Amino acid sequence: MTFVVTEQCIKCRFTDCVIPCPVECFHEGPEFMVIDPEVCIDCNACATECPVGAIYQDKDLPADQMVFKDINRRLSKIYPQVLEKTNALEEAYKWRDVMGKIHYLNASLDDLNSEISA
Repeated sequence: MTFVVTEQCIKCRFTDCVIPCPVECFHEGPEFMVIDPEVCIDCNACATECPVGAIYQDKDLPADQMVFKDINRRLSKIYPQVLEKTNALEEAYKWRDVMGKIHYLNASLDDLNSEISA
């Protein structure tokens, strides 16, 4: 099992979750964070630190967030690894409680948008 960063992180990208991670499994994209499932040791340290509640254990993912398992897996291969806390996005506090943000995700995968809308 692994933990997964979900939609609530989009347009926020708080990095409080990075600090307690003992295995450096986080990767930082332009609009949100992802967890590399091959590195995550399922310790829960990150989930308790996320200020927007965007991190779930994969078995506890809400149905509408299941696509984020694949998004995390894929984007962890292309987003750079982040090892320390960085600044949240400029308008993070404005976006922290907004739902339905997946369409703002600017992923670098050719087929990601077709998978999300499927």
